[in-house]
Amino acid sequence: MTAHFDASSSGSAPAPEPTPAPAVRTVTPRGTVKLALAVGALGVVFGDIGTSPIYALQTLFNPADPHPVPITDANVYGLISLIFWSMMIIVTIFYVMLAMRADNDGEGGILALITLIRRHAHGRSRKASLILAALGIFGAALFLGDSMITPAISVLSAVEGLKVIDPHLEAWIIPITAVIIVLLFGFQRKGTATIGRLFGPIMIVWFVTLAVLGLGGIAGHPEVLQALNPAYAVDFLFGHFHIAFFALAAVVLTFTGAEALYADMGHFGRKNITSGWIFLVFPALLLNYMGQGAMILESPANVSGPFFLLAPEWGRIPLTVLATAATVIASQAVITGAYSVASQASKLGYLPRLRISHTSEHEIGQIYVPWINWLLMVSVLTLVFGFRSSEHLAYAYGMAVIGTITIVTLLFFYVARTQWQWPRWIVFIGGGLLLAFDLLFLAANSTKLVHGAWLPLVIGVTAFTVMVTWQRGREIVTAKRARLEGPLREFLDRLNAGEPKVAQVPGTAVFLNRGVETAPLAMRANMERNHVRHAQIVILSVEVEPVPRVAEADRVLVDDLGLAHDGIIHVTARFGYMEPQDVPAALRLVKSRQSEGRKLKLKDATYFLSTIQLRCGPKKTMALWRKRLFIATSHITADAADHFKLPRERTVIMGSHIDV
Repeated sequence: MTAHFDASSSGSAPAPEPTPAPAVRTVTPRGTVKLALAVGALGVVFGDIGTSPIYALQTLFNPADPHPVPITDANVYGLISLIFWSMMIIVTIFYVMLAMRADNDGEGGILALITLIRRHAHGRSRKASLILAALGIFGAALFLGDSMITPAISVLSAVEGLKVIDPHLEAWIIPITAVIIVLLFGFQRKGTATIGRLFGPIMIVWFVTLAVLGLGGIAGHPEVLQALNPAYAVDFLFGHFHIAFFALAAVVLTFTGAEALYADMGHFGRKNITSGWIFLVFPALLLNYMGQGAMILESPANVSGPFFLLAPEWGRIPLTVLATAATVIASQAVITGAYSVASQASKLGYLPRLRISHTSEHEIGQIYVPWINWLLMVSVLTLVFGFRSSEHLAYAYGMAVIGTITIVTLLFFYVARTQWQWPRWIVFIGGGLLLAFDLLFLAANSTKLVHGAWLPLVIGVTAFTVMVTWQRGREIVTAKRARLEGPLREFLDRLNAGEPKVAQVPGTAVFLNRGVETAPLAMRANMERNHVRHAQIVILSVEVEPVPRVAEADRVLVDDLGLAHDGIIHVTARFGYMEPQDVPAALRLVKSRQSEGRKLKLKDATYFLSTIQLRCGPKKTMALWRKRLFIATSHITADAADHFKLPRERTVIMGSHIDV
């Protein structure tokens, strides 16, 4: 089994992060709250957690549940109180106040924590760091599973509102859901900023509607406000543990989307997300849950659809339409989070190079990843047609959410202790209490394994296996490739000494390479096997700066490699993240004085890409099935010739093979 593995400058090994020139840095400051970004955050970040009221309480009191919660006043008060304090502790205190302070150059999410841990791993802490990094990768894999389940359950739950209006419309639920999902994923290429501007105003209307509906329910039974007292939550949890323990699996549904707040931080910035949560989203959610609780106190029959029954009969059709729009937006939160996770995983070497489109000149984190987009769409549609109702998917949903949250909690407090030097007593007491709280939810969800909670675990284990296999295979290939390439300057010294013997041909050859340290495989192969070299040779590396655009004056850096007049130079081409990486255009900026007094002849230049053919080798570097998985995964690597705008008719691919 063989596959081609690109070894050019955009190959599997991520380039070191360059330090941008201050003059070209134009990224919007992340500490700034801007109205457009704040509204955009409402339209993208809070969709998931903001639509939980549609199905959470209904699921908690679902009589078809293997462990249903009896509908009594005490249980209603206890659950509403537990929901409030769960959101307060996990979302407000942990994510908003603590976790979102741990960013990697503005990027958030579980992989940002892994980057921070790996960056400071040394000495005795290295082993612990590697174990935690592996755990973090599994958490990221669970989040990818969440990204598949969320659009399915969110859109299904809203469209199921048609049954409340007219039971005869039930047959249309699945087809309508499928059409909405296809349209949602088809619209992703427009970019997060565009989607946020479109969805933001809708979500403002949504959260105001949640609050108004909730206030209407509370007005009928104002005593439900007593549920804010934590004593009700404590009494329900410990006084009725045989009921409350199983109910925790559904309480998780009220804070789904918490990890998306953190993962989407690179798209909108911490302060925009924080202000949106504290001043609008959290109050609206709390009021709505309390209003639904009041409806159930009024009549246990209302448990069949407490969210839609909060609205007067004339308002249920508009509410269903608005809820459907809101759940489409809910999907957006985890979709953009999945893009961020995939992008960071690629940079860390856990996924191959993916084609990533930056969709904003102001926020470097706003990206679109086509391969991930279409993978998610197919997965979501499969879940919709397979499970066919939000009730069946609810059991699967919670496990992915709480699994990721538990791992993030562990990683965060490790960073707080080892890098921020938090006192041990704060880490052990604060972290221990939060972790115990998370583990209680995790244990409750484990009781639902046979009812669907196995699904996110299967997705998570599959994604984890792919990522760690790619990372291990990449290590093997990179080490063997470095030996094949050899040091660049040593090769040039040998070349100038007459080894290998080569004939010089007119023209210009451009060899794309990962850096200036090693010799391009294609150049070595051309000289050692074909025994020819071009009169002008350019070894070119590409660096992407964390700014939208790089001025032409800063575009290229030229190095004569210490050997003047040998016809060989190294060029570093610098691009902003919004710019197409047009290598021929960059080379036209190289002046004759930078290329040993001769203008580069680019009209007929030949471009050489170094590539490696992967094969399953006899050495026991990995299990045979992992070798095959690694080789199969290499096929999704983005095409280098297209990526760098190279002329196909003058592009030559050369290299070698490596046994994995």
